[in-house]
Amino acid sequence: MEVQVLSPEVIQDTESAPTPLGAVPTDRIDSTFGTTCIDLTSSSLDSSILAFSDEWFAPASNLTNPQPPIRRPGYFVPTGAWYDGWETRRHNPEPYDWVIIKLGVASGKVKGIEVDTAFFDGNHAEAVEVHGCFDVQEDADAKVVKKDYNGWRQVLGHRGCGASQRHAWKADDESEVTHVRLCMFPDGGIARFRLYGQVVPVFPTSKEQEVELSSALMGGMVLSGSEEHFGSSKSNLLLPGRGVDMGGGWETRRSRDQGHVDWVIVRLGARGKVQRIVVDTAFYRGNYPQAMKVDAFDGEEENPDAEDARWTEVVGMQRLGPDQEHEYAGKSLSNVDEAAYTHLKMTIVPDGGVKRFRVFGTRL
Repeated sequence: MEVQVLSPEVIQDTESAPTPLGAVPTDRIDSTFGTTCIDLTSSSLDSSILAFSDEWFAPASNLTNPQPPIRRPGYFVPTGAWYDGWETRRHNPEPYDWVIIKLGVASGKVKGIEVDTAFFDGNHAEAVEVHGCFDVQEDADAKVVKKDYNGWRQVLGHRGCGASQRHAWKADDESEVTHVRLCMFPDGGIARFRLYGQVVPVFPTSKEQEVELSSALMGGMVLSGSEEHFGSSKSNLLLPGRGVDMGGGWETRRSRDQGHVDWVIVRLGARGKVQRIVVDTAFYRGNYPQAMKVDAFDGEEENPDAEDARWTEVVGMQRLGPDQEHEYAGKSLSNVDEAAYTHLKMTIVPDGGVKRFRVFGTRL
């Protein structure tokens, strides 16, 4: 068996190489992709790890964890030091280790890739490549894991990685994909893998059928908001399900100013007529908002200003309760019978936490 060894010269060449095409500085990753894309491989969207070459030290499933990686110094498991990521054994006889992931959405257009080697130092991946494919056949999952599958195309070319840091690049190929293969050269560890992109939803054939227009699975996006705190994210509002704890929602800090409000703006996956709205405060029991209201907007703007005069009230100010779903339909809604909208804005009073914001209706 031939053992692959990285010579000092090769390592030096990798470390001193010029900034690769499409590289995004660490301090601009969130601003570059956060307002126009979602992580298509996030486990919160029910993505799937279909296969991998090895996961001796740490499981591949950690790659798609939406939470930032953590460190537990001095903590050991039977295979060695505990790491929050994917780590393979040493001395890989193959050119690279790999993991194949099925997207958590029907399909998506890739805009960027992030590889985070947080806390992997000396055992981090030296380089990566990302391949993608588009296959919606019933046997697609079984086909793409086969060694002789020839449907892969390069989404991100060979890129070098450094120890314990976030790396991101704009995609080389923005074509639509359903599955991706992350290749790690030659072996080692990666904490998180993010595939930033835009959802290509599959809507029902009939436009009369009600759908969740705001869902991330249908292309809904949280475009902007007043703030987010306590490690929460505005984008969590559009995720499927009700989560497992308080950590998977949107929560703002305690306000101290009279008249304070917080807000988020959501772009629907498709322009449509609103039939009902659900505001879920699941797991928020002592920190839910006192009240909320919802306004709607119809226009060509990607991200309308929160103070634009064209916002129209669709749900007047309503009191909220702890840890429950609040549904507004029928007479609870206004200005929806003859109108269609592209965006909705939820305003909470004065602050607090909301788990999900759901807008149901028919698309036009």
